[in-house]
Amino acid sequence: MRPYETMIVFDTAVDAQSIQIALDRALETIRVNGGTPGAIDRWGKRPLAYEIKKRKEGYYVLVEFTGESATVVELDRILLLSDEVLRFKILRRNERTKPSRVTAGA
Repeated sequence: MRPYETMIVFDTAVDAQSIQIALDRALETIRVNGGTPGAIDRWGKRPLAYEIKKRKEGYYVLVEFTGESATVVELDRILLLSDEVLRFKILRRNERTKPSRVTAGA
């Protein structure tokens, strides 16, 4: 299992309940395909860097999860098909390693 994160930008023209349903669908897709959802950070409404589908604002959500490549492929498919999603990006995070200890005066 590898660590991933995805930033999902939802359309602000849809209501909050539709955004939550789309997010729940994405989390369920992760679970069904052998992944484990982690932290969910809701950034809320923010201006977009450029217009997407004539929208100037988006609702940003950052989701951390672990999974295999099949999990990522299926999540990618689900997010592409979702009408509530303006944009998304799935990134593989670096494996966290313990820093080596350096002793003073050695």
